[in-house]
Amino acid sequence: MPRVEPPDKPDEHNNQNQAQHYFSDMPSSESKPTTVQLSLPDLTFNLQADSGIFSSDRIDPGTKILLMEVTDLPLGPILDLGCGYGPIATTMAKRYPSQEIWAIDVNSRARSVCQENLLTHADATTEFHVLSPEQVPADLQIAAIVSNPPIRIGKPALHALLTFWLDRLRQVDGVAWLVVHKHLGADSLSRWLENEGYASTKMRSRQGYRVLKVSQLESA
Repeated sequence: MPRVEPPDKPDEHNNQNQAQHYFSDMPSSESKPTTVQLSLPDLTFNLQADSGIFSSDRIDPGTKILLMEVTDLPLGPILDLGCGYGPIATTMAKRYPSQEIWAIDVNSRARSVCQENLLTHADATTEFHVLSPEQVPADLQIAAIVSNPPIRIGKPALHALLTFWLDRLRQVDGVAWLVVHKHLGADSLSRWLENEGYASTKMRSRQGYRVLKVSQLESA
């Protein structure tokens, strides 16, 4: 299959502490497997997690808020950008069992744990792929992105990352659901998206988090 190179991986020196080495391809921290529970209005299940992966001690509150809001995704491939151990990918697999799930992350430990969670919880007929970004086929057209994006990689890297994947949304009905905390630049990100030619709608504001729904602007 054809491949296309995604933006460069972030500089690990931008991480604020050792726990944020989940941006690494190979985390240097010792593996310490844990179990966390994801409880949503329609679903409750346990997920495997591990050290060196984002929010390994609990479900990140922004991720939970996002999962409580996202709805009515179009038919077609669903992409979890920065999947971690897979709370978003696994929830999407349970809610949309007939649609392909693409879970991507630079962190190899995260990919391994996410794969196990999908094997445990996804329907036997659900097709899913857990890959590094550069392994995603270049011709994949994405119906939906559902993501708690890696804000702490820095604004230039984040903008490059989002542009790369948003440009792969289907033109007619592709949509992205993103969650960002207001103190980490949610409102400025929304303005930037609009300046880049996307429609960005704030669907929910809760506990300081903004849930954004992003799509292509309709042609005049």
